[in-house]
Amino acid sequence: MLEQILALLPQVIFDGFVLGFVYAMVALGYTMVYGVLELINFAHSEIFMIGAVVGVEVFRYLGPHVGNGYLLLLVALLLGGAIAGATAILVERFAYRPLRKRGTTNRLVPLITAIGVSFILQDLVRLIEGLWHNEFFLRMRTMEDLEGSFDLFGGAIFIQTKSLILILVSILMLLGLTYLVNRTKLGVAIRAVAQDLHTASLMGIDPDRIISRTFLIGGSLGGVAGVLFALQYTTVSPYVGFLPGIKAFTAAVLGGIGNIPGAMLGGLVLGQLENFFGTYLPILTSGNFGTEYKDVVAFLILVFILLARPQGLLGQVVKEKV
Repeated sequence: MLEQILALLPQVIFDGFVLGFVYAMVALGYTMVYGVLELINFAHSEIFMIGAVVGVEVFRYLGPHVGNGYLLLLVALLLGGAIAGATAILVERFAYRPLRKRGTTNRLVPLITAIGVSFILQDLVRLIEGLWHNEFFLRMRTMEDLEGSFDLFGGAIFIQTKSLILILVSILMLLGLTYLVNRTKLGVAIRAVAQDLHTASLMGIDPDRIISRTFLIGGSLGGVAGVLFALQYTTVSPYVGFLPGIKAFTAAVLGGIGNIPGAMLGGLVLGQLENFFGTYLPILTSGNFGTEYKDVVAFLILVFILLARPQGLLGQVVKEKV
């Protein structure tokens, strides 16, 4: 048993990183919105799903006409990010902004609104895909040059080209978002609105414009993550965003909600835990517990982590404003 565990360990770690980077990319969108509005935007999981569906459709219709898989992927990433970002702006404009303008103080109201928007987007995509293709489960048709693979350490790790692309794009997204928030005028405005919306407006910052751009950035990140998810796992549906969205939100909380590097770290930790227990539980229990119990064990560990550090791994204790 020990030999089997050690033999599988390198592949388990690598696959955990791939899964963790998926959660991390989605968690970045959650943490952006929460950092500005302190709003748990559960509709973000459907923004992610829209990006995945757009990616599948781009490969389906442009694939026969574009000979280069990398170029086609770039087009899919741009379109998926743009359409998901535009959808996020519309959600903010017509669902969340009216609540904010009315001065709603009950935090359950925007939370319930987010859940309602999530269901609307799910059924809207289901309706469109049902009328268009008469099917709900879509399969990514990738190009041969994106399906390459190679082995490391004498076959101990099997690495797919698309997995490396996912990891690379995730890291670039983290670095780009960190630079935007900390080194640009837009980032300064976002941090000002996050610190105190009313005072920021007195200083000449338009909160509505900044919040709208925050949703655009977060939605675009979610759309790109959706395209890469479809590329990696090939099958998507109108409901594909629910479980990754819940886990990505958990990753954001684990890392420290509102903290960008924390969202990335939380996603990687959750991905490793989930993949580790999904692989080793059947082995360690002689098949009595299957891979379906991986979420139970992983989330139990996360609960203990948060009990010890409620603010998250990289979060800070925030004093209440007076």
